[in-house]
Amino acid sequence: MLSEKAKKVFEEPQLHVEDIQADKFQQQIDYIFQHSEFYREKFQKAGIERENIQSLNDLKKLPFTYKDEIRASQKKAPPLGTHAAADMEDIVRIHSSSGTTGRPTYTGITRQDYDVWTEMLARVCYTHGIRQDSKVVFAMGLSFFVGSAMKDGIERLGATFIPIGTGASDRVVRSIIDFQADVLFCTPSYATYLAEFVKKNYGMHPSELGLKLMSVGGEPGGGLPEVRRKIESEWNCKVMEAMGNADMAPVLFSECPEQKGMHFIGADNVICEIIDPETGEIVPESDHMEGELVYTAINRECVPLIRFRTRDLVQVDTTPCACGKKSFRLRCIGRTDDMLIIRGVNVFPSAIKDVVNSFRPKTTGEIRILLKEKPPLVNPPLPLKVEIANGLSEREQEALQKDVQAALRFKLFFTAEVELVSEGSLPRFEMKAKLTERLY
Repeated sequence: MLSEKAKKVFEEPQLHVEDIQADKFQQQIDYIFQHSEFYREKFQKAGIERENIQSLNDLKKLPFTYKDEIRASQKKAPPLGTHAAADMEDIVRIHSSSGTTGRPTYTGITRQDYDVWTEMLARVCYTHGIRQDSKVVFAMGLSFFVGSAMKDGIERLGATFIPIGTGASDRVVRSIIDFQADVLFCTPSYATYLAEFVKKNYGMHPSELGLKLMSVGGEPGGGLPEVRRKIESEWNCKVMEAMGNADMAPVLFSECPEQKGMHFIGADNVICEIIDPETGEIVPESDHMEGELVYTAINRECVPLIRFRTRDLVQVDTTPCACGKKSFRLRCIGRTDDMLIIRGVNVFPSAIKDVVNSFRPKTTGEIRILLKEKPPLVNPPLPLKVEIANGLSEREQEALQKDVQAALRFKLFFTAEVELVSEGSLPRFEMKAKLTERLY
């Protein structure tokens, strides 16, 4: 069983957080100047010396770190790059993530990094409500950077971890049945896919499997109201989100049973800033604010990134949560690098999907955005395939097409050219759903 001390760690990492962050920030900066060729050069170019960084207030003076810089660093000094600040003999695990160039980006972790990650992932699970008697089926890739790390976090709590991975839906369902599992980890799109799989191949409703909790992540969607309602309706269980970053930590945000946004659970290891993605300026603090999420590591050995631009666009809520946690909460509403700009209006694919989902059960919720030109600038009308349910009359289809177009124009302020397609005609995905299709 968890000790009372462990419970406090898992429940509330926010105690005296400002003092903890201030001390760890200075220690991290010392470490970087000693061990990181990448940041010594970067700070030198920016005219920043060690004595210029004396407090947390100086963080905003430091330059941002971009993903392209990480890729260039690894190309310059393969395999881990000049930003790796630990010797290879001290690295106990290496994760990789796919890149737009096809070349993977590697992230190394030391024994200390591993211990920090494991504790944060245990906090994620505890925040969800997972306990020692929980049986957790993991339907995400174990090679996926979250997978192997999440295993350690779940086992740290004492819960039962049942790894299945991707591409094995029958084994996922069979494991839930055989072990009476009550928790499932997967992507939002896979939750929808698996519900259809259960109906078709087992002749039963997904709710009959008895899941109590589904933790979703890996893509936007779990926080979209219509997507969440659809999944919870199919499975008759709570859907909770978790979110992290491949370059910083597998998961840093976790939703509690109140389902009012994801709590920040890593304040003693990471500093978060919310910035205006256009200007780079810090967004003034308020109960409800919106901007791009920026991370700074304060307890990291191998990859201590400073002011890393995640490209995640988030909505932040700093009001008290009924669960008692004092940390801020957020929802990810999209990414600045998949955003479309249609005649000056910022439009996110996930928001389009949410509007289409509001027309269920006439629509299945599946969409495909057809891009005739390289984004983000897109000329209207935006071609959009919308999958509809079987059995709609021709008149109902005509009305639905007009209603969807009108809703997109009213809610998201752009004109779409909607093409209705038959149920099951758009491909399903076991991992991240693809909402766009390039025609250029």
